[in-house]
Amino acid sequence: MKKVFATLTVLAMLTFGSAAVMAQEAAAPAEEAAVENVDEAAAPAVEEVVADEAPAEEAGGLVALHKTLKTKFIEGGAGFMALTLITLIFGLALCIERIIYLSLSKTNTKALLANVEAALKEGGIEKALDVCRNTRGPVASIFYQGLSRYDEGIEVVEKTVASYGGVQLGLLEKNLSWITLFIAIAPSLGFLGTIIGMIEAFDKIQQVGDISATVVAGGIKVALLTTLLGLIIAVVLQLFYNYILSLVEGLVNEMEDSSISLLDLVVEYDKAQKK
Repeated sequence: MKKVFATLTVLAMLTFGSAAVMAQEAAAPAEEAAVENVDEAAAPAVEEVVADEAPAEEAGGLVALHKTLKTKFIEGGAGFMALTLITLIFGLALCIERIIYLSLSKTNTKALLANVEAALKEGGIEKALDVCRNTRGPVASIFYQGLSRYDEGIEVVEKTVASYGGVQLGLLEKNLSWITLFIAIAPSLGFLGTIIGMIEAFDKIQQVGDISATVVAGGIKVALLTTLLGLIIAVVLQLFYNYILSLVEGLVNEMEDSSISLLDLVVEYDKAQKK
């Protein structure tokens, strides 16, 4: 009997021990899952706080920048600062207009030459004129003017292409002189504000009868701010101007290259017609 009770006691201890171990093992993942759930629940909250703080900081920075620019604009003298700013507005308007016009003037010259060549073989000059008429851009316009004079001879076609190329170049360079004018006017207005600011500073010195930093600071600040704005505007407009010039040069190169190719096509077509 003692052996039976001892055996039962050992089995009970093993059973309860294994159950306790299993309970602990089952509880551990539950605790880990709970911790993970708490972390996951807390993470979005932290992200939301950070996300809320970031736009707030950005908005605060923009507001501070706006206030600073407004303050400097007023300190520089509303009159000359406004005139200088007007040069930026008109200059940018002209630059944007030129960029849009030149971007729309770009033509796939290879495709146009292929279409013109195919039209000359299929339907002659009239068919090629239709292709040029339905294509946008200065290159197509030059082709149309040259092909329309085919009846007058190859030399006339060549002269027409060269002459009308000059006309298209003038259209591409339209309003560029006004942009250069605003580039020159902006720093000139800034320097004019500088001179007026220095005159005001000397007037205050004369009125007070003493040279001090507080007396001279106002006039010098006006002088520096107007000059700074004028130079910034000139730099911005100069960058746009150079970009526009690069677009014009690219279009001019395409016009010259495609014009030579057109003359070759016309010569070949003329030889084919005479055979």
